Amino acid sequence: MIDITPLLEDALQAQGVSSGLLLVYAPHTTTGLTINEGADPDVCRDILAHLRTMIPNHAEFRHSEGNSDAHIKASLLGSSVQIIVDQGHLKLGTWQRVFLGEFDGPRTRNIWCKILS
Repeated sequence: MIDITPLLEDALQAQGVSSGLLLVYAPHTTTGLTINEGADPDVCRDILAHLRTMIPNHAEFRHSEGNSDAHIKASLLGSSVQIIVDQGHLKLGTWQRVFLGEFDGPRTRNIWCKILS
C-alpha cells in the first residue's frame, strides 16, 4: 500500500486548482485505490494480511499469467476514488490518506487525475 496523498496534493498545487472534485483513476488491472487511515501503518498491514488470507497467491486459479490473486484484490479495492477539493487541498478526514494497492509488482504505474468543477 503506497500513500499517494502527497503526490495528489502536489498535483493540485502545480495546477493551481482551488475547488472541485478530484477523480483519481488507476488504469491497471492489478492495482487498486482506496481511502483509509494513514496515521497507523498497522491498518495497511492488516488490510494486506487479510487480503492475503482471503485470496492466497497460489489457489486453483485458471488465469495463465499466475496473478489472478492480484486481479481479485484490485477488484475489491476498486480502480478509482473521488475527493472533494477545497481551497486547494484535499478534503480528507483527520486520519485519511489515499493509497495505491500494488498487488502484482513492483511495476511502473500511472495514476490519472481529473478535476471536475
